[in-house]
Amino acid sequence: MRVHVVSDVHGRADALPAAAEGADAFICLGDLVLFIDYRDHSRGIMGDLFGAEAVGRMVELRTAQRFDEAREWSRSLWARLGGDRTRIVEDAVRRQYAQLFAAFPTPTYLTFGNVDLPHLYPEFLREGITLLDGQAVDIGGWRFGFVGGGLRTPMRTPYEIDEDVFAAKVVALGEVDVLCCHIPPHLPELVYDVTARRFERGSAAILAAIHDSRPRYVLFGHVHQPLTARLEVGATRCVNVGHFNARGTPFVLEW
Repeated sequence: MRVHVVSDVHGRADALPAAAEGADAFICLGDLVLFIDYRDHSRGIMGDLFGAEAVGRMVELRTAQRFDEAREWSRSLWARLGGDRTRIVEDAVRRQYAQLFAAFPTPTYLTFGNVDLPHLYPEFLREGITLLDGQAVDIGGWRFGFVGGGLRTPMRTPYEIDEDVFAAKVVALGEVDVLCCHIPPHLPELVYDVTARRFERGSAAILAAIHDSRPRYVLFGHVHQPLTARLEVGATRCVNVGHFNARGTPFVLEW
């Protein structure tokens, strides 16, 4: 059995077909949307709306962890633009989702990332594309559990939830062979981003599940440039499957 796993797609619909070649099943761990491209500020929803210079200023503030100033800068940009912000953003996200969901192979199993808009997913699901969040499924004789979204942060991205809500989804899975989630377990080596120079939010509930039920693998993304991409915790191999937007290649799991 061969399963290809990606995360943090951020608009790379063009790379999905090649990433699925040779796979018996395809898994996506979320963050489909590209709001801001930290390398090319002209790309993404914000770049399209406000231009590279304005987005560059926002990236500068976020990188310096001046989040209140970044939000104020964002508010000033939207005030100049006018119009219904929610409608403008959702229309832009829908355009990205249409391309991305059309590029998914079948079968694909996916969950949400912290920058996704979960209420829009049902518009784009089709036969062979299975959405899972706090649920498990059998793939090739192994049990795969899925937990989507992120935990609350100063960034205030669209799908951040409280720790108890996230933990309840982890517990609902029961014992699994592979735990698939968008964010990593709460371990310093796995949550530190060496380029952003900050610790991202990891999940204590995922770490507890590793100690309690010892899955074979925990697969995740979220941290784009991790200090450590792979780490063994007892019998469990924790793997950051990579920043697909930058790499364009999947993590391959075979058994």
